[in-house]
Amino acid sequence: MAEIGAAALHGVVVRYAGASVGPLDLTVAPGEIVALLGASGAGKSTALRLLAGLEAPTEGTVHRSPGDVGFVFQSPTLMPWADIQTNVALPLELKGQPDARTRAAAALSAVGLGDRLGAYPAQLSGGMAMRVSLARALVARPSLLLLDEPFAALDSVTRRRLIEDLHALWAASEPRPAVVFVTHDVDEAVYLAQRVVVLNARTGRVVQARATPGALPRPERWRADPAYREAVEAVTQALAAAMEPAA
Repeated sequence: MAEIGAAALHGVVVRYAGASVGPLDLTVAPGEIVALLGASGAGKSTALRLLAGLEAPTEGTVHRSPGDVGFVFQSPTLMPWADIQTNVALPLELKGQPDARTRAAAALSAVGLGDRLGAYPAQLSGGMAMRVSLARALVARPSLLLLDEPFAALDSVTRRRLIEDLHALWAASEPRPAVVFVTHDVDEAVYLAQRVVVLNARTGRVVQARATPGALPRPERWRADPAYREAVEAVTQALAAAMEPAA
């Protein structure tokens, strides 16, 4: 999986007061979607911060492919005083792109909000606000997209729709970004990603990296496929084992 341009963590350890995460080894190929699963405190969000350059490792090395990094947080983190077109255009305007607002409008149209360009964050539902966050993260055509439980606070129907949106945006991107998606939901991880990585609850080490069957994007009916159910069960068992206390 280690390809030129991939995002990777090699033997990464992060030490905090009285605790540490790692060593963590993770490689994401260009255009690959990887889901990270693990208990709270296993190091999932730490891995994202390392890949984004928001945190430095105590030991080991971090590799990021050339290009921008998009980050979608658990909350939409939109500027409440600005309309959504301005919110999405901001990353491009900061880089001096003259077509920032045009590209922002196109990105919002891609997530079904082309008729709401002048709306403000307070006027949006939770699902709409997260669509704006996805559009903003992808408008600069990043080579790496990081998502930290972005759908956790949403209802199951909205979550499924947003996964479909994410798949569609990823598939339409040229080139497709590498994606690392943190979640606690096994079903979501298996449906969304091409590979699911399970982290040990105590050490943050990778205990299983499992490819999921079928090509992306997947039709909704794939959830009824025996291969999907088998993958969900296998990942669930790996996650349960990773959460067991040390002997």
